[in-house]
Amino acid sequence: MTEQEYAVRADAMKGKLYGMALLYLGSASLAVDAVDEAVYKGLRACEKLREEQFFGTWLTRILINVCNAELRRHRREVSVAELPETAQEDFDALPLRDAVGRLPRELKEVIILRYFSGLTLAETARALDIPQGTAATRQRKALRLLRLELVDGEEVGA
Repeated sequence: MTEQEYAVRADAMKGKLYGMALLYLGSASLAVDAVDEAVYKGLRACEKLREEQFFGTWLTRILINVCNAELRRHRREVSVAELPETAQEDFDALPLRDAVGRLPRELKEVIILRYFSGLTLAETARALDIPQGTAATRQRKALRLLRLELVDGEEVGA
C-alpha cells in the first residue's frame, strides 16, 4: 500500500476512530491525540500490512493499543471535563455511557467495537486478536451485565 492510498483510507476512518477513542478515553483532546498517534503509527507500518482488506481492523487495533497505553499512563479515570458544555451534558446524560464505562476492559472493548464502531463480530475478533468465539462470549456477558444494570437498575430506582 502506498502512502497516498494509506492517507486516503485513514482519512476516511478518522471520524469512526475518534468516536472509538472518545469512548475509550473519555476526553475529546485525548481522543484526538490518540487518533493522530494511531494514524501516524499506521503510516510508519503500512508496508507491513499484508492483506489490504483488513485495513480497517488493522488500524482499529493500532488505535486500541494507543488508547490502552494512554490509559496505563494515566492510571485513573479520565474525566470528560474538556468536552464543550452542551456536548458534555448530552453525553453525561446517557446512563449507557456510565454503564459501559464500568465494564471490565475486555468486555468494554467488544461493546465499543461492535455497537459504537459498527464492526462485525469477525472484525471485532480480528481487531482484538482473539478467537471469534471469545468475542461472542464477551459480547454476551457484557450485554447481560449492561441489561442487569440498565433495566434492573431502573426498576429498583422506580
